[in-house]
Amino acid sequence: MSKKTTVFTDFPNYLYLIKLAFPIILANASVPLLGLVDTAVIGQMGSTADLAAIALASLIFSFVYWGFSFLRMGTTGFVSQAVGSEDRAELLALLFRTILLGTVIGLMLIILQKPIHSIASFFLSASPEVNLRVKEYFAIRIWGAPATLITFALMGTLIGLGWTKQVLVVQLLLNGLNIVLNVLFVVFMGLGVKGIALGTLIAEWVTVIYALYLIVSKLEVGSVSQRFNEFSDRIFDREKAKAIFVVNGDIMIRTLALLGGFAWFARQGAQFGDATLAANHILLQFISMSAYFLDGFANVTEMIAGQAYGAKKRQRFIRAVIDNTVVAGVSALILSLSLLVFGHLFIQALTSDAELQHIANSHAHFAAFYVFVSFVAFQFDGVFVGVTNSKAMRNSTVIALISMLITGYVLTPLLANIGLWLALIVFVIARGVVLAIDYPKIISGTQWQ
Repeated sequence: MSKKTTVFTDFPNYLYLIKLAFPIILANASVPLLGLVDTAVIGQMGSTADLAAIALASLIFSFVYWGFSFLRMGTTGFVSQAVGSEDRAELLALLFRTILLGTVIGLMLIILQKPIHSIASFFLSASPEVNLRVKEYFAIRIWGAPATLITFALMGTLIGLGWTKQVLVVQLLLNGLNIVLNVLFVVFMGLGVKGIALGTLIAEWVTVIYALYLIVSKLEVGSVSQRFNEFSDRIFDREKAKAIFVVNGDIMIRTLALLGGFAWFARQGAQFGDATLAANHILLQFISMSAYFLDGFANVTEMIAGQAYGAKKRQRFIRAVIDNTVVAGVSALILSLSLLVFGHLFIQALTSDAELQHIANSHAHFAAFYVFVSFVAFQFDGVFVGVTNSKAMRNSTVIALISMLITGYVLTPLLANIGLWLALIVFVIARGVVLAIDYPKIISGTQWQ
């Protein structure tokens, strides 16, 4: 069967890809549930200051940890390539190498906790009462930094191996245990903000221990100390370590550029009034929900494309990219149409304010269009993560951010909030276009077998 006849008719493989992605989608979707429960528990049992403190403290940790999300993405790419090349020794060396990296960074965050907290407090200033609670939360939860960062690396390993069901199990353990402990410490023991931090801390360490046990047992590593000594030369190989640092550094810059783009969007929206700011935030929730789906397919792309790249199988690689892109594109179209058709109902469910509803509904088509075109950026991100070409990802996001800023500063004076949404759309389109331009270089620049 020719490639022409299989591009849109490879249904068994499409179903297989959906089956792989579905656990990751569920894992991603479980994350906001934790925040919702934390908010509900504190909202019912605590004060306004407690609720504000949880919001600020969670934002601090989200920002810090998101900055180190490269531990997940970088690990996925290297692991999938090791699987594809059937290099078990390198796979085990990668496991040790990324765990050590996560441990070192986590310990550095603990050591630097005071300046980190001080900087965060400077930018996220609040009342003395709220700041005190934030400090209490921070002082407890920061001790989970090594566990969280190691878990990032282990989740990357699971995705690279193609063990997506295990990704769901680990994520559900983390969030489920966190919810149970938070209810226990806050509702039954009355620990307030400290209870939320303590519950999260315990859940983080229990999860990393379980994830590590899961991987070590399924890979049949045997004696950890023996394997560490056996592969110590590989683990500390200068070129291998350098490659990880280069990839991770590029992804970190990419992540910061993404954060900068959405931060600028929120900041600029504020200048049009509280109502516009709130309405934009509502629409961004739909974009975030769509990202749970598209990220799931992108993660599968990372794994399958990375394994094909590691095996140096050209046709297998191209097939993986095409099939995953078709599935992601159709999913993005369905999500976009759902927002256009049912968006007003979702908006009504999130706010009863007539002005907010009007503003959100009048801009919903921009959010829907963003969701549809965003799959290109997600998919190519997955491809470039799989081949560990982090430089292209870095450059695409920086170029996209510059394009967004130029578009925004030109159009917002003329079109107000519409211009702002057009700038955000330019942001995601530019990411996808730049990566699409770089994609043929992977095909032509690789020595395929």
